Amino acid sequence: MSESSLDIIQDRYIEPLVPENDEISVLSPVERRGFWLAHKMNQGRWKRLMTFFQRHIGSLWIFLATYNLMRVHGLENFEAANGKRPILLVANHRSFFDMYTVSSVLFRRTERPLKLYFPVRAKFFYDRWAGWMVNFVMGWFSMYPPFFREAGEVEKRDFDKYSLRRLIQLSSAGKANVIGFHPEGKRNLTGGPYDMLPAQPGVGKVVYAARPQVIPVFIAGLGNDLPKQIWGNWRGGEKVRIWFGEAIDLTSFYEKPDRLRTHKEIADHLMDRIASLADLDRAEYASETMGDENLTSKS
Repeated sequence: MSESSLDIIQDRYIEPLVPENDEISVLSPVERRGFWLAHKMNQGRWKRLMTFFQRHIGSLWIFLATYNLMRVHGLENFEAANGKRPILLVANHRSFFDMYTVSSVLFRRTERPLKLYFPVRAKFFYDRWAGWMVNFVMGWFSMYPPFFREAGEVEKRDFDKYSLRRLIQLSSAGKANVIGFHPEGKRNLTGGPYDMLPAQPGVGKVVYAARPQVIPVFIAGLGNDLPKQIWGNWRGGEKVRIWFGEAIDLTSFYEKPDRLRTHKEIADHLMDRIASLADLDRAEYASETMGDENLTSKS
């Protein structure tokens, strides 16, 4: 399929998918209400309002907490992306605040229209009222769609089938859509800033089905202690580094069969590109991060 054909397909409006009755029925009443609330906030005028708050309020407080420490590299790679097609940002994951910080940079330093979506593990954010509030205050409901993949909740995997379809839809169409995804699947709480967990095949399945623009991102210098992170902005904490790589050409993978092995190969390739950005960071900030690789991050 040519790039012009993709532009036409990915720029058109598609009615948001909704879960089937047998998929939504596996959730508890609180989880169902949490999902429908977030689903509504990610459509139409509500999404535009949430995006306005993200741009003018959310990005501001992140800026105020990091501006003395922030170092951004390769942002021109994001700005060079096709403005008519969705972008999938694939990044390493060590802190709760990884994608919040990336989103602040995008809102404050680029001109591209943005509608942000961050697929999230549903535990806490969708199964209790406090989680709904955190999703609202921290992400303006952009932590969506949710995935219920916790151990012992096998029956809720039926709902995850819907979330996967919805994620593929968001990655397939919508010229302002920017989806933040962590191929590792969860935060890496061991090792140093350049250690990464193995990639999970889920991101490969999404990429293979949706064919979005894929941009790798490497993030370092963020912790999981919010007060300490804010304090460090004025007291000389570790530099926060964000590296944006060039869009990844995945054409060769699209010529392979649509199966798990191909999805895993795509995921591994994405992690390799993230690791390449980590090598650039290591070379640039070696003197400042010496010894960090022997530290263990805790939350």
